[in-house]
Amino acid sequence: MVEFLDFFASFTTVQKIIWVGICLVFFFSLENVIPLFRHQYNRIRHDGMNLILLAMLMVINVVYGIALIHVSQWTSSTGFGLLNWVELPTWAAVLVSIVALDFVAQYFAHFLLHKVKWMWKLHLVHHSDTKVDLTTGVRQHPIEFVLREALALLTFTVFGMPISFYLFYRIITIFFTYWTHANISLPIWLDKSLSYVIVTPNTHKFHHHFEQPWTDTNFGNVLSIWDRIFGTFTYDDTSKIKYGLDVTDDAKDEDLKYQLGLPFNKSIKTNY
Repeated sequence: MVEFLDFFASFTTVQKIIWVGICLVFFFSLENVIPLFRHQYNRIRHDGMNLILLAMLMVINVVYGIALIHVSQWTSSTGFGLLNWVELPTWAAVLVSIVALDFVAQYFAHFLLHKVKWMWKLHLVHHSDTKVDLTTGVRQHPIEFVLREALALLTFTVFGMPISFYLFYRIITIFFTYWTHANISLPIWLDKSLSYVIVTPNTHKFHHHFEQPWTDTNFGNVLSIWDRIFGTFTYDDTSKIKYGLDVTDDAKDEDLKYQLGLPFNKSIKTNY
């Protein structure tokens, strides 16, 4: 276990980019073999815009990585954090870290993005995609990404996690970002069975339906237990799903300028 975690402690930006590339290629291949929907769209233009947003996020992530290192050094030298105050076996400490990050930095953060008006307007960028595929997972407004990372950093600090624990979880989330958004069709029995523990492609597709109440369900990122505990879980027929939003211009879902301006567009009225 120690050697395994040591590998993630020295995980470089280049290795992370390679992992992103592997996930993209893998799920792109699956999308062409077992698609859930057969979108009629210019994939280069659609995915290209989403990948431009990814590039913006990766620049921010470099700055965030520097902050993470400094915080890690501080918690290590001062002994600050719950994991430093309570002695746990390594496997248990890793599990606690994963659960904490998944709840606070993912489920709770995502819940806030839907319930706080100004945060929801940032999140419109993600939900305005009318052709959800694997690249939709990285379709985030840069300010939203900063907020999410701030909550992750706060969780990391409060628990005093070793940086290897955090990076291990981050590698998991990269996989799940593409897994849950990929335009793939799994056998219902398999998808539904997996959804009792983890977020699956189908469960997250309901979240991308264009109107409530489905838009306000299935907030989980890796573990689906949070949605089940807090009553925000749903599972239905994927043929009923229509992507996009009822408050944005579907024709501009690939217009980068329009998308980046959504949070500041006063003509867009929301329910929050």
